[in-house]
Order: sequence, then C-alpha cells, then structure tokens
Amino acid sequence: MDKIYGRKPVLDTLDTDIKIYKAYILKQNSKLVNKIIGKLEEKNIEISFVDKRFFDKIDINHQGVMIEVESFKYESLDDLSDEKRLIILDQIEDPHNLGAIIRSAESFGFDGVVIPERRSASVTSTVYKTSAGAINNIKVYRVKNLTRSIKDLKDKGFWIYGLAGEADSSIDKADLTGKVGLVVGNEGSGISRLVRDNCDMLVNIPMLGRVNSLNASVAAGISMYELLRQNGFN
Repeated sequence: MDKIYGRKPVLDTLDTDIKIYKAYILKQNSKLVNKIIGKLEEKNIEISFVDKRFFDKIDINHQGVMIEVESFKYESLDDLSDEKRLIILDQIEDPHNLGAIIRSAESFGFDGVVIPERRSASVTSTVYKTSAGAINNIKVYRVKNLTRSIKDLKDKGFWIYGLAGEADSSIDKADLTGKVGLVVGNEGSGISRLVRDNCDMLVNIPMLGRVNSLNASVAAGISMYELLRQNGFN
C-alpha cells in the first residue's frame, strides 16, 4: 500500500483508476479540499476526518490531505510497442529528483521513465508529491539490470545518448530524432561505467557560467526539451 499526500496529487489520483482504500482529511476552509471530499464521497471511499496531531509526525508537505492507495505498478520493457522517447535514470537516489524528472518527462511528452531496481529511488509518497500528479499519466519501467535493458532497447531500434559534462559533443549537435533514450546519471558520480560504455554517444549541455554542473532533474529537463525541439514539438 502507498500513501499520497497533498491536495493536487490526491485530486489528480482521484481522476485515475488507481484503487483508493481510505482518505484522511484535516478539516479546513479550502475549496480544493471540499472538492476532494466531494470526489471521495462520489466514489464511496471511506473518509476519516482527523485533527492536526495526525499529520504532526509526517515529514512532507501534506496540506492536511492523505489517501491510501494500491501499491504503484511498474511497467515492463517487454511490453514496449510504439514508444519512442524514454528517459533512463542511472542510480538517481533522491526521490525529489525522481519526482521532478517524472514531472518533466510527462510535460515534454515522453513515453516513459526507466529506473533500475537497485541503487535507485523508487516510487514513494515523496515522488508522488514532487511529480505533482504527473506520475499518474506516464509509465515507469523498473528493470533488474540497466545495462542489459539498454542493450535490449538498442536491439529495438533505440539510440541511447548519455549526459556527461566531459563529453566532446553538445546535445544540440546530436540527432535526437527517431527512437531515443536519454540517460541521466547519479547526482554525484554521473553515469556508471558499464552504462556509459553502452551508450551510443555521450553529450553535454553547453554552459557559460563558472559552475560546470547541473542538478540531475534540471539536466534531464533541458535534455528532454532539446529532444522535443528537434522533433518540432511533435
């Protein structure tokens, strides 16, 4: 069972087919909360109206709203069909970064996000909240071996580009049309050696300032926008 916090993530979840078991609501003067209550009642979902103490120990921006839902269902890369744009995350361990990348991926029309089972953030309440509901509208593929999965994607016609600050080629010079997988590495160490060796090409994001590195979610967002730009925003 997963828990989702926050007014917008909860409201967005109510518009999906995700099974919701129970809701916990802090009584408050809010039109959005009243809208949530109305939707919960329409779906005959049990609501427990709680006091402030219920949320006191929760270290997340809950906004006085929480729902218990079925555990998140990851997709399998074996089920790929018409997907053309994937963002591949190599050991992104911060759930805030994962949520932000999922949000950007959904906004830029990507078909899915690929994460490994080990040494990676998984979908948690923080990811739900940070993605601002986008996680309900995009596929998340969880794989046992990222290197092997990249090889499988290449066999299916994908070109794999890895973001690396030391790369010789800038991302705007790469051909990001067709079936593309963009690899974003760990917040500190970047792309791991085996994953790096299996990329078709390493690319960098040109920068003019003295700081020569970007937050993982920012780098992912810039690279996804560049792919979208090259494809004529289609």
